[in-house]
Amino acid sequence: MPIASLDSIRAAIGTDIGASDWIGVPQDRIDQFAEATEDRQFIHIDPAMAAQTPFGGTIAHGFLSLSLLSRMGADVMLLPETTKMAVNYGLDRVRFLAPVKAGSKVRGRFVLKDMTEKGPGQLLMTFAVTVEIEGEEKPALLADWLGLIIT
Repeated sequence: MPIASLDSIRAAIGTDIGASDWIGVPQDRIDQFAEATEDRQFIHIDPAMAAQTPFGGTIAHGFLSLSLLSRMGADVMLLPETTKMAVNYGLDRVRFLAPVKAGSKVRGRFVLKDMTEKGPGQLLMTFAVTVEIEGEEKPALLADWLGLIIT
């Protein structure tokens, strides 16, 4: 994660701080997620049956796309230079807008919405994240993601 001064992070509030690298979502990743979560709905794991749906093939679980935020955030989320630890604090809003077809690539675009002091040595950062699908106009999802930074 990029390291920055508190002043430069405060100056970035309300701005697009960047996009992550593209991440592949091949069928084997979808299958592994299905096994890990025990969500084996056919639209995720059965190409023949999924081909008969409006999706035209298998799609990633919405929660798989969401879970990739951690990897995406590592590329662009700003951390104060005094950071001792950063933890996921939760999500305020998530909307799944478009399916991620097997074989697609996704990336996260991050806007720093806010940074507040939650307590001594604790900063709560809120990011508006758009997960884009390569070559698609509509994003896979929108989320407000909160991270707690311990300094």
